[in-house]
Amino acid sequence: MGKAMKIKGDLDDITELVEIIQVLKDVADTRFHELASRKDRFARFGESFVEFFRMISLAEVNHPLVSNDNPKVGIVMITSEAGFMGDLNAKVVRATLAEKEKYPESILIAIGKKGAEKLLADQKDIKIFSEIEELGLYEVAIRVKDYLIDEVINGHLGKVLVVYPWSKTFNLQKPRTIKLLPCDELLTKQAEFVDAIEKVIQESDPADIISYLADMWLVCRLYEMMHDTSISEAAAQSQQLEASVQRMKKDKKGIAAAFTKARKGDIDKSMREVFTSRMMSRR
Repeated sequence: MGKAMKIKGDLDDITELVEIIQVLKDVADTRFHELASRKDRFARFGESFVEFFRMISLAEVNHPLVSNDNPKVGIVMITSEAGFMGDLNAKVVRATLAEKEKYPESILIAIGKKGAEKLLADQKDIKIFSEIEELGLYEVAIRVKDYLIDEVINGHLGKVLVVYPWSKTFNLQKPRTIKLLPCDELLTKQAEFVDAIEKVIQESDPADIISYLADMWLVCRLYEMMHDTSISEAAAQSQQLEASVQRMKKDKKGIAAAFTKARKGDIDKSMREVFTSRMMSRR
């Protein structure tokens, strides 16, 4: 039973691996659905955000965060630090470099060290935020927000684009590019819901109100995009693990067939040896 036992060991190993990978896939599936179910909180925040400022219109107030003619562009690239994301990260990097070609003088800001490492092969002057796992998504979102606001207020940037992994469906993840600044859409949307109230006491300067609005809005948008990146991570991981499970199940079938054949061969060999031994003893 020597050959059959060796193949049986390989069969046991691949069976255990299939079970382990299947568990990991189930975890990724659960994480995807859990993260996707949290997306509605961003919509609720937007509704509450606009509702809170129904009394006054701020659309006519001039502020660099909502109205800016500065031609300098910043391109923020968000990539994942998780495993099984190499292909999607590469697509995000390519999409970022495509935006860079449109704005040759733009500044690159990378969130995630894996994506930054890919960019550094072609681009040297990059602002990098790499401590996602150490600080958490929200803290990184705050730090990026502070950096972007400082760059815009000081005239170093006028427009900010963000390229990040987006899960359109469970089976389709792709790079997505959106305009983050100036956030003129925020006040345009806010103006549509302003109530006609004759007398409103404004204790704060409208420019200060806009600064506060933009600050909260930017954190929420950046955090939402990083949350979308996490959703893409779970979906991509699940797909990669599913493909691995299917390949290993196919290999398992081949090994199982080889084990059956080897076991029959070992049995036949043993029977021949027993028969030969009995014949020799009779002689």
